[in-house]
Formats: sequence, C-alpha cells, structure tokens
Amino acid sequence: MALREDRARLMAHFAGDNSKHQNKWSDLWDKGDFLPWDRGMPNPALVDTLTDQWNLLGTCFVEDDIGNKRRKRALVPGCGKGYDVLLLASFGYDAFGLEVSETAVKRCYEEQVANGHKYSARDQTSGAGAVKFMHGDFFGTDWMINIEGDGKVDLIYDYTFLSALPPSFRPDWALRMAQLLALKGNLICIEFPSAKDPLIGGPPFALPPQVYIEHLAHPGKELPYDASGHVKEGVSGPNSPVALTRVAHWQPERTHEIGKGQDWVSIWRC
Repeated sequence: MALREDRARLMAHFAGDNSKHQNKWSDLWDKGDFLPWDRGMPNPALVDTLTDQWNLLGTCFVEDDIGNKRRKRALVPGCGKGYDVLLLASFGYDAFGLEVSETAVKRCYEEQVANGHKYSARDQTSGAGAVKFMHGDFFGTDWMINIEGDGKVDLIYDYTFLSALPPSFRPDWALRMAQLLALKGNLICIEFPSAKDPLIGGPPFALPPQVYIEHLAHPGKELPYDASGHVKEGVSGPNSPVALTRVAHWQPERTHEIGKGQDWVSIWRC
C-alpha cells in the first residue's frame, strides 16, 4: 500500500508541463521530506556486476594512445545521494555523480563525509579512485569541464535515471549516452521497472528491455510506440552509426527489494 501511495504522490507532483520536469526534481530535493527513490545503499546488482563481470568490464585502468595509464572514469547521472558513485570509486574508478539539484549535490557530500569510510578500496593494489559530485543538466555541457580531456567517460551507470524521464526524453537520452561513452567503454543499465504497464505513467516510467534495445540502436531518433505504450520493435530501420550494442543481459540474483523478480542488468558498448 505504501508503495502505491508513494507512486501516486510522485506522479501527481510531476503531472503537467514536461518542460518543468527537472525543476520538479529540484523541488523535491529542496523540501527533503519525500524522497521515495532513496534506498540508503548502492544497488546490490551493481555490486555484483562490478565484482563478477570483470571479464567484460576490464580493470579500473586504461592506457591512452601513447601508453600512459590512468584510472577509468565513471559517470552516474541522477546519482541521488551518491551511494553508487562512492561504490564505483571503491572499485578503483574516478567516479563522477551528476545531479540537477544543488541540494542533492550537498546531500551527496554529506553522505561521503558521514559514510565514505564504508567504501574502502576493494583491491589494495589498485586503490580507490577519486569522487566528485557535480550540479548540472545531463543534456547540457557545462558540467563536463569537471572531466579531463574530451569529457568522455569509460563507464556510465543508469539505474533509475531513465525511468525518471518522460518517454519523450528517450531519444535524447540515448544520443547523450552515445556521445559521452568512450570507445570500448561500458554503459551499465539496471532496467527498472521492467514489468510495469506503460499506460500507468510515471515516474518511474515503465522500462521493459525493448525500450533500451530500440532507443540505443537509434540514438536521437523519434521511435514509434503502439497504443499500449510499448515501443514498436524492428520497424525503425537499420541501426545508427552511433548505435550502442548490448553485450550482456541477465536477471540479477540480488537487487533492491522493489525490483526483485523484474529487474534486468544490461551492458552496452559503442
């Protein structure tokens, strides 16, 4: 019952003009008394992915064109209070969390001060990476000045970021992922909520696996949806030259309670 009431309250808060969508997230963070997405910890599915899928993800280091080694950079858009950012740093990545709310960024740094000691380096030889929380619009570029080089990153993690966006944002979401992900980089998605009826609306908006498959194959392109709210499969033409390819897909043994039995994990590459 509590879950149903929370979702109804969240949907009511976001009803109306989509152009004010990001401001409405900031309003919730500023009030601070209704943050139903906050689980107080990283998703166990991400912990297990980083631990068990090293053969796909590689080490936390990468070499540039002239042989200089650096830490891989990881980005978490819509990072909440930053739990996943702190986790990625513990696995050796230089981790960046991005939030549209200045208040959320403050909560991230407070979480790091209060509980950062819980995220010690997973491998003492590799050590832990740096942590930085940033205020900015994922679809803008101002925040990219915080990331060295061309602003591209080696890993992007999306759990509840896409599901927080209205479906009309999906073409731009896919294009932005393609733009930000470095060659041979990995996009990790925890697909949630995958079993929700799309006609119910959101946030969180329904995200069956087909949404990722179709939009990441055609970044930036408006795609057709049927009357039941499902993206139409296989009718949008050949894949884009900047398409992302799914290299792994599975249902995790562990995830947050709310996603048990319906969450999927996918890994994508340019």
